[in-house]
Amino acid sequence: MNSPIQQKVKNIYQMLFEMATGNLTFRILGKTENNPLDELAAMLNTFAEKMELVVSQCGYMKPHYTYQSLVQSTIILDKNFTIKSFSENIPSLLEHKPNKLLELGFHEILAKHSIPLWDTIKAEASTTKTTPTTVQFIFITQSQHLVPSYCTVSRLLYSNRIIINSITTILQDNLPEATSIPKNKDHNQSDAVLIQNVHTYILKNLENPLPSTNELSKMFNVNEFKLKDSFRHFFNTSIYQFYTEERLKKAHLLILQTSIPLKEIAFISGYNDYTNFYKAFKKRFDYAPSELKRENIEDNNTF
Repeated sequence: MNSPIQQKVKNIYQMLFEMATGNLTFRILGKTENNPLDELAAMLNTFAEKMELVVSQCGYMKPHYTYQSLVQSTIILDKNFTIKSFSENIPSLLEHKPNKLLELGFHEILAKHSIPLWDTIKAEASTTKTTPTTVQFIFITQSQHLVPSYCTVSRLLYSNRIIINSITTILQDNLPEATSIPKNKDHNQSDAVLIQNVHTYILKNLENPLPSTNELSKMFNVNEFKLKDSFRHFFNTSIYQFYTEERLKKAHLLILQTSIPLKEIAFISGYNDYTNFYKAFKKRFDYAPSELKRENIEDNNTF
């Protein structure tokens, strides 16, 4: 069992993760004992509250993200550590045109604070050692975004070529681009706060049946027409379509990343009948759930 200190650290990491994925409603609960960890937890709670307030006051819909499957990439360097080849997802990951990446030094796609680590690894890779080394590099994109990635650096047998295999976690935006309050008086700041709350409620209850718009309007104390109109305005889709899309995306992720039987995934995603799930999934993705390749699963139950 975790010690109280370990649990507090775990809670802090959990809150940081939730905030990173756009959930500003998460709070660390518990007694305050005036130790450094409790002080840090209180600071995070205060920061999340202030950020949630400021974002709402600015009239922006807070983005929510999910973590996609881990993205695996490969870069091949020559003996001078110049990029000679790479997997097809590298250009989009780093926002470079493929032809511009070729002939760049590997250090040119690293953030400044990863350069000293690369210099150390490079010195080791220059020797005859073939033992792979695993480190975390931070890449920098063309738009100056930082992309942390765990990388294994190794040398090809009987070659001077260096292989860098990386694993990167990518955030997928669950929303359209953040929508600011328009000048149209029909949709004001209070509408943005309302629809943000409705959106959060739906995401937290994907495994449950969606209340009717009449029921939702009563839950959130708003006119039913205004609820539907405002939701479509901010998300460019209906409440039901958004709910269905998010359930199917959740199911798709579970199929790819877990060994949970498909019928159970359908149930977890809010479908009590597998046939209805199958039809909805195939209509959305143009292939059946059983056609998805499930990694590291020896006994994949299909239907």
